[in-house]
Amino acid sequence: MPILDSSALAERFHEEATRALVRRVDVKTSLTPNDTQRTTLIIAGVYVIAIGLLWCVQIHLHAALWRELTLPSCTPSVPQAHSILELDKLLTVGFHEMSHAFAGVLTCAKIHSIELDPDEGGATRMSGGISMITLPAGYIGSCFIGACLIACGFDTNASKVACIVLAVFFLVTLWWARKNWLTWALIAGMTGLIVLFWFVAGGVALRYFGGLKVLFMGVMNCMYALWDIIDDTISRKVNTSDAAVFAKQFGCCPAQVWGVIWLLIAFVFFALGVLVGIAAFKDTAAEQAAASKTFLPVPTI
Repeated sequence: MPILDSSALAERFHEEATRALVRRVDVKTSLTPNDTQRTTLIIAGVYVIAIGLLWCVQIHLHAALWRELTLPSCTPSVPQAHSILELDKLLTVGFHEMSHAFAGVLTCAKIHSIELDPDEGGATRMSGGISMITLPAGYIGSCFIGACLIACGFDTNASKVACIVLAVFFLVTLWWARKNWLTWALIAGMTGLIVLFWFVAGGVALRYFGGLKVLFMGVMNCMYALWDIIDDTISRKVNTSDAAVFAKQFGCCPAQVWGVIWLLIAFVFFALGVLVGIAAFKDTAAEQAAASKTFLPVPTI
């Protein structure tokens, strides 16, 4: 029978405890935001509040217009103006429908058409595929894209890459919404802003400023999923919502329950986007500015 060396066991236990403590300290350090990241978090919080307020105003305007239209002998006095979020909402709807289409392609579905409407949402018409995958893919895919954009919003160079991806998607959005001339004008104007932001402060403006900043679009994608799920399935039941169709096809739970499940998933993606951004991009603003000069640098005129 081997003799146990108590000193060796104690030393081994001490080494393992030290490693565990170091790992715990490393995790705590990596998830503790620095000053630059705190600024990003504050801006993201402002975006959440601003988007929520603008969305509420838009919903109240549409509700007032609908009430006037349904009253006999009444001329609507509320202008059906496009909101400040028009383009951003159109793009998030595009991400939502693109996720449906991508899941359809992966499950061997045939995509017939994709339609976008910033007020009514979008519609992806397909045949075949696996509905259990394609139906929730819209919200889950949109939240995943939003989480990726939020994480990229913590770093200038990552924002540059994400901004190029967004610019390419603008072109796809133009094709999907090609009958809407206002959309063409908005996207043309916002594309000009992308070019402008690329020149401002070495690309730092791509993170913080303007309608097409990466951080804003990330927050917008997650917020759209959260708001749309609440509006369509929890506060009021819409028979054409993804959750309603999912509940009708697969039963088990009502649409509101599926909406709550997808809502929790959206919260998780939002939190993961923030945590990944904090853990992965620890450079200060000065370090990011220096790195930005050598990565996709601003062209000299």
